[in-house]
Amino acid sequence: MALPLEERQEFLARPHIGALAVAGAPGRAPLNVPIWYDYTPGGELWVLTGATSRKLELLKAAQRFSLMVQVLEPTIRYVTAEGPVTRIEPGDALVREMAARYLPAEKLEGYLEYAQSHGEQVAVYMRPEQWLSADLGSV
Repeated sequence: MALPLEERQEFLARPHIGALAVAGAPGRAPLNVPIWYDYTPGGELWVLTGATSRKLELLKAAQRFSLMVQVLEPTIRYVTAEGPVTRIEPGDALVREMAARYLPAEKLEGYLEYAQSHGEQVAVYMRPEQWLSADLGSV
């Protein structure tokens, strides 16, 4: 059964690991990778990626992407949001915010040191326009 908009937005706002999909290069399948993300119901969804990454090149070319999140318990439930890239901005200042969303406090500083070695980050924002969702109950 599809979830109502409010439930979809609430589910997407939780810190799940997302699967980002963006159109691939000609002759290739879409790029589909796990990623941390952030979302506020009714607002934009955003992800961080390297400023020189293949992912960013494809996002710039396609100008849209989708993100799917799912859980298996207490029921099988998923939400997919798709929409246009609304902006791309420097993201280094957002690395701490994103990491704190996913990591326990005692792991944060170690992760931030590790993240610095991966170079400049950018934040890619998307406004969800299309939704797919389901709660499959206790299937």
